[in-house]
Amino acid sequence: MSVLKQITKEAPSVPHIAVGILVAILVFTMFIVGYDQGHLLSIVQGQEAFDGMWLHEFSHDMRHSAGFPCH
Repeated sequence: MSVLKQITKEAPSVPHIAVGILVAILVFTMFIVGYDQGHLLSIVQGQEAFDGMWLHEFSHDMRHSAGFPCH
């Protein structure tokens, strides 16, 4: 007569590192959307970034979804 033993190992369904990476991406994206009036691009483009508002036009609908007023 043989006895079978079943060994179960419980693992978390979502790795904590994946959640951390997604939260970091969310925070970084919100930072970019929140400061898109030229503040980030002015590092590269200078004063021209404040006039063009390229990032604002690119992410206009996302701003409204995130709750940032823009007009």
